[in-house]
Amino acid sequence: MGNLYLIRHGQASFGAADYDVLSTVGQRQAELLGDFLAQVGIRLHRCVSGSLRRQQDTARHALARLPHPPRLETDPRFDEFDAQGLIRALLPGLLDTEPGAGEVMRNAAQHPHEFQRLFERLVSQWLEGGVQGGSESWGAFLARTVEAVTSLLRAAAPGENIAVFTSGGVITALLHRYTGLAASEAFRLNWQIYNSSLNHLRFKGCDVTLVSFNGHAHLQLAQAPDLITWR
Repeated sequence: MGNLYLIRHGQASFGAADYDVLSTVGQRQAELLGDFLAQVGIRLHRCVSGSLRRQQDTARHALARLPHPPRLETDPRFDEFDAQGLIRALLPGLLDTEPGAGEVMRNAAQHPHEFQRLFERLVSQWLEGGVQGGSESWGAFLARTVEAVTSLLRAAAPGENIAVFTSGGVITALLHRYTGLAASEAFRLNWQIYNSSLNHLRFKGCDVTLVSFNGHAHLQLAQAPDLITWR
């Protein structure tokens, strides 16, 4: 059987003007992940990243620590769902019951817990089909992520080790697809996915089985609590 590793990007710049930039912590998380893969002897035959900067930079920092890194490929189907587009589409509907929601969303770094609570409400609406028009629906997002993995598996040789550097929403969608968890339950787990975590699946052809979820031994071994982050 082959091995598919879904890796969440390192910590990005939450609350900054450009979220899509790894923080210093995020860079270190990626380096530790690469060191861990080298130490446990996981030889990657193929490595793919979404097109987002935080995903690609996590891959580059990790691969730089490997003795025989594969070439980094890019597939935008592994990009995260458009959180800002989702907020713009659904936030107006919350304002009657949450009049301060706009302020919280504009200043997320100052209100992290309130931001999380409100964002979870918006995601729940999204999962129920709340986004229409030009925004990507939950169904479309799920379809493109599954299509991306299916394309990888169809091209894979038996026994290959493939790493995909992506984001929490993509990992959650694939968890839903390959474990049968309801989308709402999968997203409960989404909020617990650590930055740079390793999610291991095995495959034979296009038959996929989850082996482990949210692995972060590389961060625990560093004995630096500040490196264990969710956002």
